[in-house]
Amino acid sequence: MCGIIGIYGSNDVFEDLYQGILAIQHRGQDSAGIVTYDGRFHTKKGNGLVIDIFDQENVRRLKGNIGIGHTRYPTIGGGGGEDAQPFFVNSPFGIIMAHNGNVVNYSELKTELFEKYRRILNSDNDVEVILNVFASELDKQKTKTLKPHHIFKAVKGVFEKVRGSYSVVAYIAELGLVAFRDPFGIKPLVYGEREDGLLRSYAFASESVSLNLMNFTNIKDVKPGEILFLDNNRKLHKTRIQTKHHTPCLFEWVYFARPDSIIDGVNVYKCRINLGRLLAEEIKKHDLNIDVVIPVPDSARDAAIEISRKLGLKYREALVKNRYIGRTFIMPSEKSRRSSIKQKLNPITSEFKNKNVLIVDDSIVRGNTSRSIIEMARACGAKKVFFASYSPPLRFPCVYGIDMQTHTEFVARDLSKEQVAKKINADKVIYQPLDCLKKAVQMENPNLTEFCGACFEGHYPTDDITSDVLARIERERKGVQKKQMELSI
Repeated sequence: MCGIIGIYGSNDVFEDLYQGILAIQHRGQDSAGIVTYDGRFHTKKGNGLVIDIFDQENVRRLKGNIGIGHTRYPTIGGGGGEDAQPFFVNSPFGIIMAHNGNVVNYSELKTELFEKYRRILNSDNDVEVILNVFASELDKQKTKTLKPHHIFKAVKGVFEKVRGSYSVVAYIAELGLVAFRDPFGIKPLVYGEREDGLLRSYAFASESVSLNLMNFTNIKDVKPGEILFLDNNRKLHKTRIQTKHHTPCLFEWVYFARPDSIIDGVNVYKCRINLGRLLAEEIKKHDLNIDVVIPVPDSARDAAIEISRKLGLKYREALVKNRYIGRTFIMPSEKSRRSSIKQKLNPITSEFKNKNVLIVDDSIVRGNTSRSIIEMARACGAKKVFFASYSPPLRFPCVYGIDMQTHTEFVARDLSKEQVAKKINADKVIYQPLDCLKKAVQMENPNLTEFCGACFEGHYPTDDITSDVLARIERERKGVQKKQMELSI
C-alpha cells in the first residue's frame, strides 16, 4: 500500500507535492520520491520519511509546474533507494510514473519485457513493469503526436496484460498527465481542480485529504477501469474502456486511510463510527463485566468512543502514543515491527489497575502488537483484559498490495477465537463479523455492493489467483523477508 500524487499546476509544484505526500505518509514509510518537469525531469528519491528526505536544496532544484510524488510501503521488492518511486523511461517521449497496488504477474511480465521488447528492469519494483508495458504499448501507436485515443489504447494494453491492483499516475513529457485505475478499482484514486489565477490546475492523489490540504475542490473518484488524460492545453479527456465489478479494498476503511479522507464516496470517519456501533452489538452478546473501554491509538479511537457510548461504559485514553514512531503494521521487516511496539505505546497505569478493560483495535494481524499491549495492561494490574477487533479475523494472504502475503503471518489462520485469545494472552477476543464490516461501508455508500475482502474470506476478485500463484508469491515474499533479516543483523 503506497501513496501517490500527480499535479499539473500553474507554478512550481514542489511545495504542493511535498505537502501532499506528507499528508499521506501513513500509507508508506519505507521511501519517498518526487519528480518534477520544466523541460527536463528533476528527481529526488530516498529511504525513510518524507520530512527526512527533502530539504531546501530540493526546493531550489525541483522546478516545474508538473510533477509526481510517492511514498512507499514495500510489497514487491525489498525496499531501498533503487525501489523508490516515481520511475522514469526515456522512450517513447520520456515518461515518469508512480503507482499504488501490487502486480500479481510481475515475474512473468518482467521476463516478457526483456525477451519480447528488450527492456531490462533495474529494480524489483512492480511499477517499473507497469511503466514499461505502458511505454511498449505507446510505441505500438507509431505516431509522433499522441492523441487521447492513443493514450486510451495504450492503457487498454496495460489492462489486458497487467494483473492485480494498481492506481497509476504518469506524465508524458510535453504531452500530458495520465491517470488510471485497475478495472476492479481495488486501490483508491481521486482527482480535483483548483483555480490558479487565469489557469486551472489539476491533481490526482490516493486520498482526498491530500487534495483538501492543497485547496483542490470538486474532488471525484477515478472510476474502476477509467483513464484520464490531461493534455498540455489543460483539457481533460476521460473514458472507461474496461469495467469489472467494483471491488474496493475493505482494509482501506479499517486501517489504511486517514479518518478525514473520503474513499469511493465513503467518509472514513463515519465508517469507523459505524464499525464501533456494530461491534458494540456483538460485544453485548458476551455479557462481559467491563469497567472501561480503551482504544489502541490512532485508528481505533473513533470506533472505541462509539462502543463506550453504545454500551454506557467509561472511555479512557490509557495508551499514550509516541508520535515519532511510525505505524508498526507497515514497517518493512518483522524485526523493526517487534522492536518498535513498546517504543510506540506506553500505558497509564492507573487506568488499568484493578479493572476489567476492553481494549479496542482495528485488527489483529500477526498478534505481536496485541500481545504486547495485553502484557502492558496486565503489568499495570488489570484484572481482566478483553480484546475487540473492529474487523474480522485475517486469515488469507493479500496479493493486492498489503504486506500480508504468506499464510503464516496470521495469528487467526488456523485458530478459533478462543485459541487466538490464548495466543495473545487475552481473557476473550471479539471480532467484527464480515457482513457487519461490509454493512458499515454500505451505510455511507449503498451503491457499493461488492468488496475485496480476500484477506478475510479467501475470495480474490480478479479470479486469477490460484494455489500455484499463492505458493509462488509466498516463496518470493519469504525470500524478501530473509534478505531483510540478513540486512538488519
